[in-house]
Amino acid sequence: MMILGKHGSLAVVGALVASLGGAASAGAQQHGDGFLFSAPSGAFTLRAGYAAAAAKGDLVNFTTTNLTLSRGDFSSPAVSADLGLWLQNRTQLQVSVGYAGVNRPSEFRDYVEDTQAGPNQPITQTTQFQRAPLSVSLKEYLTSPGRNIGSLAWIPSRFAPYVGGGVGAMWYRFRQSGDFVDFQTDSILPGLVLVSSGWSPMAQALAGVDYSISPRFALNAEATYQWANAHLSNDFTGFGRLDLSGLSTTLGLSVRF
Repeated sequence: MMILGKHGSLAVVGALVASLGGAASAGAQQHGDGFLFSAPSGAFTLRAGYAAAAAKGDLVNFTTTNLTLSRGDFSSPAVSADLGLWLQNRTQLQVSVGYAGVNRPSEFRDYVEDTQAGPNQPITQTTQFQRAPLSVSLKEYLTSPGRNIGSLAWIPSRFAPYVGGGVGAMWYRFRQSGDFVDFQTDSILPGLVLVSSGWSPMAQALAGVDYSISPRFALNAEATYQWANAHLSNDFTGFGRLDLSGLSTTLGLSVRF
């Protein structure tokens, strides 16, 4: 049995405190309470929101004039995924893919038909509009997204606003199916399927903000305007280019790595 004096007891207590402190620090590091050694190299973000279509051009004008659709019917919910890689302290390269699509039933505004169901029946059809942008952008943060604490940890800023721009391509599909009116003969064309799809060059501008909820996770809010238009297929002969532009607003969750 060892008997400790006053100074010996203080030494043991000090050793225990140091030991517990070291263990707590190691546990905190293992549970991700800070980035050790360096800042994150990138982030992966999933976002969801709403894509408001500009809905301009001859085909949209024809559709909204003759069918019971409005320009707002071409807008839809949207989802996207981003992979961001840091190039410099405030500059990030972002690769993004997204999707927005809608199916809208309609009928002719000024025409009806007589069928076995009875006279003056609506002439119905469905319009489908899909967009899937693929882009590469540069994002510039207006303030520092985080700071290094010595050489052992990186601490994110609570708010980190940014702006950016990029280029890419947009896949689209415009499809109308159902019964239509031949305006030259006033006869009904039943069961038509008219489709135009393909890829179009695209440019975009964006602005957003990251809100850090931990060193590894952040909430994201972003607004993106995309410019694109496309030639229509022979199914829509006589119409000009289809406008694919629009503003998307989304909320998401980012995971830094």
